[in-house]
Amino acid sequence: MRAVLQRVSKAHVTAQGQVVGRIGSGVLVLLAVADQDSEADVAWMKRKVLRLRIFPDAQGKLNLSLGEVGGELLVVSQFTLYGDCRKGNRPSYARSAGPEKAQELYQLFLDELQAEGVSVAAGRFQAKMQVALVNDGPITLILDSRDRI
Repeated sequence: MRAVLQRVSKAHVTAQGQVVGRIGSGVLVLLAVADQDSEADVAWMKRKVLRLRIFPDAQGKLNLSLGEVGGELLVVSQFTLYGDCRKGNRPSYARSAGPEKAQELYQLFLDELQAEGVSVAAGRFQAKMQVALVNDGPITLILDSRDRI
């Protein structure tokens, strides 16, 4: 799994002219599922997203996690994160999981986050969406479950 995380003061996602997910302070997660991903990748990504210390403590040091500040999550499926642009001008998405597998692991990721008691909003899988956000910091990080030790 690959994710782009952005700490936000607010964010929302719109599909077909309707807001389908909205959060205040927290993290926007753009999430892609690879063809080789499994439940182990979901578990790793969930732990990382929830435990990353990207919020400031009383001294202004980035020392607090999402849960410690009561932040919210907005998760948006984003298969294009696996776009391979090395050859030619049209990205190849061969590493992206097919829709059935991607939706299954995307939904599992959402369910696992909600089971942790986190406020989670989501985009609409396979829909054309518009994402609006106010990046706070700005803080933007890239996670890839293939890079885990």
